[in-house]
Amino acid sequence: MYRFKVPDILPTLLPGFLWRVDANEPVLYLTFDDGPHHEMTPYVLDTLHQFNAKATFFCVGENVLKYAEIYQRILAENHSVGNHTFNHLNGWKTSLAKYLENTSRAAETIQSNLFRPPYGRITPAQAHHLREKYTLVMWDILSRDYEHSLSLKKSLNAIKTYSRPGSLLVFHDSEKAASNLKTLLPETLTYFRDKGYRFDALGV
Repeated sequence: MYRFKVPDILPTLLPGFLWRVDANEPVLYLTFDDGPHHEMTPYVLDTLHQFNAKATFFCVGENVLKYAEIYQRILAENHSVGNHTFNHLNGWKTSLAKYLENTSRAAETIQSNLFRPPYGRITPAQAHHLREKYTLVMWDILSRDYEHSLSLKKSLNAIKTYSRPGSLLVFHDSEKAASNLKTLLPETLTYFRDKGYRFDALGV
């Protein structure tokens, strides 16, 4: 199940990142990466509204400019947002200067103190500099909704089995995740709502 769940040792080996919120009550933090997207982000927002759920959207700067009205809808419906770089950069393949410049460019349109590195890939130097301004947000449950060959049964089982109070779950409001997300999101919301959970946005 480590394909879906972060190994318990990883947050200890990599401190200084938010892997999970310390919570003693039934609350989950759903997060969505790579949007806004013209089709999937409205679908996510409509679905969240049905469950009175709030979430956090880690947005790519170029997508915010392309779909500004959808981005404003995210804010208007009291969800939170985070910086996900301007061009969805892989930190392991990007110089420090370019990575910081790209993140600053995204910050011109994404006003947030939350940052999630695309692919979860960031160098120690990049993290050191960004930590001065941002809370660096990772996750403890990854749905893998972007995989075309995903077993929805295995993904849902992992989400239901390993999510716990304060868990950070990753989904994607993107084209590649569309088919899987339309099953995973309502199933997750229904299952945990029925167990008495609420769904909050980070930083709100």
